[in-house]
Formats: sequence, structure tokens, C-alpha cells
Amino acid sequence: MSLATPVRPAARRPAQRATRRAGTASSPLARLDWVLLAAVLTLCVASALLVWSATAPRAELTGGDSTAFLRRQLVNIVIGLVLMTMVTVLDHRWVRIVTPLVYLAAIAGLVLVLVAGSTINGSQSWLRVGGMSIQPSEFAKLAVVIGMALVLAERTETRGSGHRRVGAGEVAAMLAIAAVPAVLILAQPDLGTMLVLSATVFGVLAVCGAPRRWLALLVGGAATAAVLAFSSGVLKPYQLDRFLAFVNPDLDPRGAGYNVEQARIAIGNGGLFGQGLFHGTQTRAGFVPEQQTDFVFTVAGEELGLVGAAVLIALLGVVIWRALRIARASDDLFGRVAAAGIACWFGFQAFQNIGMCLGIMPVTGVPLPFVSYGGSSLFAGLLAVGLLQNIHARNRARDVFAG
Repeated sequence: MSLATPVRPAARRPAQRATRRAGTASSPLARLDWVLLAAVLTLCVASALLVWSATAPRAELTGGDSTAFLRRQLVNIVIGLVLMTMVTVLDHRWVRIVTPLVYLAAIAGLVLVLVAGSTINGSQSWLRVGGMSIQPSEFAKLAVVIGMALVLAERTETRGSGHRRVGAGEVAAMLAIAAVPAVLILAQPDLGTMLVLSATVFGVLAVCGAPRRWLALLVGGAATAAVLAFSSGVLKPYQLDRFLAFVNPDLDPRGAGYNVEQARIAIGNGGLFGQGLFHGTQTRAGFVPEQQTDFVFTVAGEELGLVGAAVLIALLGVVIWRALRIARASDDLFGRVAAAGIACWFGFQAFQNIGMCLGIMPVTGVPLPFVSYGGSSLFAGLLAVGLLQNIHARNRARDVFAG
């Protein structure tokens, strides 16, 4: 064929398809996990409505302004979404570079809270910054997850064996990363966050393929530590009362068992379809303590019923499913471990929060991801979602160019 012979359309198709694939890969919107984003945004909308319903009739909380908590939560959501967007568009190479800085910042926050923190509900876990209260332990969860992921990735990639089974050296290094914030969180003491952190670390190690003997040793060590904490007087009286009330809620129905009893009543009032948003009798009467934060699930149970509560749980399930799917699709060890760790974190924290509202878990004061009122938990959760989107975008770009 001479140079003057025109190229047939069929001959141009592979090049055109490659160009289209490259264009798709370079489009930020096309690389988003829209299912994950839709679930998270829906949870944020539900958060604003449930927090508003829980606080609107409580003049002692709102100062007579029924929309005060709604406005604050909307501001928290907007800030959180901005943080999520920043992490989403960050070059994946920079994610690994800034991970040590994030970890060190979390440690610094935990140290600072012990030095100059505020005590709320018996735990010195908060820093006052201007008119805001920040809980560094919420950010420590994300810092531990990405810190463990980075340590494992660096050690295995340096040895050129990124797919080999995790050995004792890697497990020890990952546990060391988790140990420092764990000790600082116990010193507050914040047992709820410590439970979530412990379950997250265990989940990361299990997903990474750590030897079973190490996992068994961790479970045995945790059980031994719990027994020692109960028998040695390490736990404060109110913390011990919470665990005793979990075992027997009728032991002190007007004291430690009050929260659980009122939460059960509120959820039971909801029936199948609920009493209607802003119409829950227990909620409007303010019988459930901390209902806009730790017990926000009771608002959904009472006002939206079994169906509404199930939808809320399903949305959380979608977030966890997408995180696991992103982890499975990642060929980068850092991304795979980080995504799996985030799934473990969200999964156990949601189970712990909903479980304590139903009376199947002890009251430990952990928020419901993306739903409970407050900035720290929401910011940390949305930063984690931004990281998931970042990992997903890299996976999408790889698949497009490989295809």
C-alpha cells in the first residue's frame, strides 16, 4: 500500500479506542466510585435530619434555637466533603509521602489532649480550638490504618516480595505502629475508641494474611488485659458500671442501665414504619441521653421504624462493601491494606454503636460513622472515604490503560 492510500476506518479503531480510554482515565469524575459516594452523601443527609430531630425540642441544648445543631452539622458536613475532595484529587504518590506526617500529627494531638485537653463524660479526649472541640483519637484511627499499610508496603516492596505471606517481622512492625496511639488513648481513658482501634488492627492483620498463631496471641492478650483491667481497678467506677449494666441492664435501671433501657424503648416504639420524623415520643421528651451523638440510631429506630433503620444499616453496609471491593481491586499493597483497614474500622464501629443502642454491646461512647453529630468523627470518616476514592481512581486508571 502506498503512502497516498487512505487509512481505512477499521484500522483507526484501535487507536481511537485507546484515545477514548485515555480520555476516560484522565477524567476525575469518571474515576469516582459513584456508589460509594452516593451512600456516603445519603448518610450525611440522614445525619442532618436525625440530629435536627433529636435536638429541635431540647431548649436546654439549643438555647431556644431549634435549628442550632442542624446548622452546625451542615457546616461539619461541608468541611468534611472539602477534606474528602482534597484527598480524592491528591496524587497517589503524595498519599504515601504524607502518611508519616499524618501519623506524627495524630500522635502529637493525642499527647496534647493529655496535657491540655478537656474532660467530657469522664474522658479527657477533647481539645478546645476556638469555638470548636476536636477529638484527636478519631483521626488516630485513620493514622493507624495508613501507618500500618505503609510499614507493610515498605518492608515487603523493599525485599521484592510484595505478594508473600506476612511474617513475624512485619506483624511486629505493624503492632508497633498501633501501640503508641493505643497507649495514649488508654491514658485518656477512651475505651470505646480503644475497642474500635483494637478490632481494626486485628482486621488489618487478618486481611494481610498474618500467621494464625499471631492472631491467636492477640486475642489471648486482649482477653488477659480485659481481665486484669477489671480485677486491678484500672477502670474508673463509671466504666465498670457500664459493663455491669451491659451484663444486667436491670441492675441499675436509673443509673448505668438507664441509657440502654431508654434506647430500647425508643427503638421499640418505632414499630415497622416509625412514628414519623420529628414525631418520636421518646425523642421529643428527651428521655434518651446523648441522642444526637452516641445514640442517634435510636432516632432512626423510633421515627423511621424498622424499615428506616434497616435502610441506614444497608447504607453503611454499602460503604463497607465498596471499601472491600476497592481493596480487592488494588494491585498496590499500600492501597489494598489501607482500604481493607478502613472497611474494618467502619464495620466494627458501626456494629459497636448500633449494638449498644440495641443492648447487645456495652455502652462505650463511640459515634455512628457519618451519622452522629460532631466534627471529628465526620472529618476522619470523610478523609477515609477520600482515600478510598483516591485508591479507586488509581485502580480505574490502571484498568483503562491495561485494557
